[in-house]
Amino acid sequence: MGNHPTIFYRPWVFLITDGAPTDSWDSAAQRLRQAEAQSRLSFFAVGVKDADMNILKQISPPERPPVTLNGLDFRDLFVWLSASMKRVSSGKVGQAVALPAMGWGQITS
Repeated sequence: MGNHPTIFYRPWVFLITDGAPTDSWDSAAQRLRQAEAQSRLSFFAVGVKDADMNILKQISPPERPPVTLNGLDFRDLFVWLSASMKRVSSGKVGQAVALPAMGWGQITS
């Protein structure tokens, strides 16, 4: 074992919703943004059909705005996720990796 530091890839957290929060979400959003800023995770928000994209914009980090899923194209979302994770895992820990083109959704402006 020894005194080697633990090296790990940053976990990705996906929020996929077709609505809006029904409770207080401000503190959870603040903790997510703080964890993202400290490189403890990467947060992705995906809105489906009737999702409240304005709230998702407030929850999401500015560098990764929420994405509106094209219809119900979950298959392509998961294919993209798999390809993205493959790219990340083949790189070095902490190294920036270009993700594949996102054909399953549109960034909400």
